[in-house]
Amino acid sequence: METIKKTEQQLAGLPSELGSNYSKPKFLMPDRRVVIEIVKHLQCAFFPDFYKFGEAETEAEHLGCAYGLLKEQIRRAALFGNIDPDHAGTLTDEFFSRLPKIKSMLLKDIKALFDGDPAAKSYEEVIICYPGFYAITIFRIAHELYQMKIPLISRMMTEYAHEKTGIDIHAGATIGEYFFIDHGTGIVIGETTVIGDHVKLYQGVTLGARSFELDPHGNPVKGIKRHPNIGSNVVIYANATILGGDTNIGDNCVIGAGVWLTSSVEKNKRVYYSSAVTVSITE
Repeated sequence: METIKKTEQQLAGLPSELGSNYSKPKFLMPDRRVVIEIVKHLQCAFFPDFYKFGEAETEAEHLGCAYGLLKEQIRRAALFGNIDPDHAGTLTDEFFSRLPKIKSMLLKDIKALFDGDPAAKSYEEVIICYPGFYAITIFRIAHELYQMKIPLISRMMTEYAHEKTGIDIHAGATIGEYFFIDHGTGIVIGETTVIGDHVKLYQGVTLGARSFELDPHGNPVKGIKRHPNIGSNVVIYANATILGGDTNIGDNCVIGAGVWLTSSVEKNKRVYYSSAVTVSITE
């Protein structure tokens, strides 16, 4: 016990250069475990026949649990942004008013996944089994909180989805209706990405930044457009990489597997990777 006490004191006494709220004594951070509980309650409220969590059974019970937990987490997160903690109830009300829109979007995503994947035998299979839909569900929830400028909570949600599925969608990305993710592992979608309707992404796709604008101190400038725009009815196949805030992929384009793009593509184009490497197969 003496060793533990000594180590605890040494850890607590290390100087911090982080500043901000990090070093405040007894400062209550948003609780990641509780944020995950909120996600699970909302999944149950959206699709009660497919998700089960805790002792709540009805949609109303799950919504009630999510409301109380979210209100407290918003109150805690408010201290990291320009938000009055006393407005946590009003902000929770605002978020709940957006839940019907989120479910409406998710129903369209289910249809896109079912229609787009010949391996999908039913809508129920998409909801229960598809990691792409799991990640999209959490993204759609988190995106509304991000739009409301509530700190931390949306990122906690999408990083949980990243951990569970290997699909990394920043909560700030803008994604249209009927979004299709097949397989999904390794997909990265950056914060300022804009994606249209009826877009299909396959595993390993990166929609990222080409480079970072730096301030006079050599630090990346925050809050600027860094990630590409993807039009509607676009298909991007496995391991394609599209980079840059000024890169635009037009409507109805097909981007082939393994393509690396840092410049725009006009609508109705097909882009494929062409290799000059000759592979010889011998006995």
